[in-house]
Amino acid sequence: MSMPPFDVLSVDAAPRTDAIDAFADAVRHGLTQPQRELPSCYLYDEVGSALYEAITLLPEYGLSRADERLLFRHADRILGLLPDRLIVTELGSGSARKTRWLLQALVNRAAPLIYIPIDLSASALRNCRKELFGLGGLSLVGLERSYLEGLQEVAVNRPPDHTLLVLFLGSTLGNFERSAAEEFLSGIRRNLQPGDALLMGTDLEKPKTDLLLAYDDPLGVTAAFNRNLLVRVNRELSGGFVLSRFHHDVRYDEGERRIEMHLRSDRRQTVRIEHVGLTCEFQSDETIWTESCHKFNLDELRAMAVRNGFHSAAQWIDNDWPFVESLWFAD
Repeated sequence: MSMPPFDVLSVDAAPRTDAIDAFADAVRHGLTQPQRELPSCYLYDEVGSALYEAITLLPEYGLSRADERLLFRHADRILGLLPDRLIVTELGSGSARKTRWLLQALVNRAAPLIYIPIDLSASALRNCRKELFGLGGLSLVGLERSYLEGLQEVAVNRPPDHTLLVLFLGSTLGNFERSAAEEFLSGIRRNLQPGDALLMGTDLEKPKTDLLLAYDDPLGVTAAFNRNLLVRVNRELSGGFVLSRFHHDVRYDEGERRIEMHLRSDRRQTVRIEHVGLTCEFQSDETIWTESCHKFNLDELRAMAVRNGFHSAAQWIDNDWPFVESLWFAD
């Protein structure tokens, strides 16, 4: 079997020249809202990505291990439901450590295989290439793009005789507000053809005490991950945040079934961000909302598939840390 044509994406994309401007716009918009906020996607610079990898090893944070266990245990069952001629793209690949199990099984079945990780973080894409180095029969093409922008590029350039398998692992769907999650799934579907597949990891509902501990570990790694976002603003946008004056704050909203991560100001203070021409006056205990992590149930996910143009073919559940991998096909 010869490698299918993918000429436009035959080399890694160059770093985006507009990345700093996009970051600046997001910071300007988010910090001028009544509830100040910063998009969670910007947590993952080089330091943030490394800190997140450390978080996945913490005993309190079982999500990533559950995701990896399911892919390891059920790779053959997942592949048994998929056609042989695939192109695989992953939205938010990170280091692709857990994805390796699935890719190895795919290569063993039908090499060569094109794998296209899509991530906003250039460092994550570099780590992805390192993680998968030596996996024979795999052609890796990294795209430094937003998820839907990258997926659209993949969809436009796909070989016509291959099924597209989209991976959306690690429960990233939970970072969206529920209405935005529906819009995002609909956006994925618009880039797929009937018969294309989406394999998605999703964190399930569990006791509040377990969730709070998972996102506020005693070692303080998650706190460092959260506060590193202010370090990034300081470094890339000439910000004036003093880290010791902002504290990691984790909450659980029962009604929304979500964990919230905030950065709480411990005093009245003024912060200037030169690159965006913005001065922020913080009150004591005022927060910057940095991440939401919504939790789901199985029936809810199956209904979401139907509403957004998919049908749910299978679900694999980890019982040690309630988590599910769902395989959906585009109708």
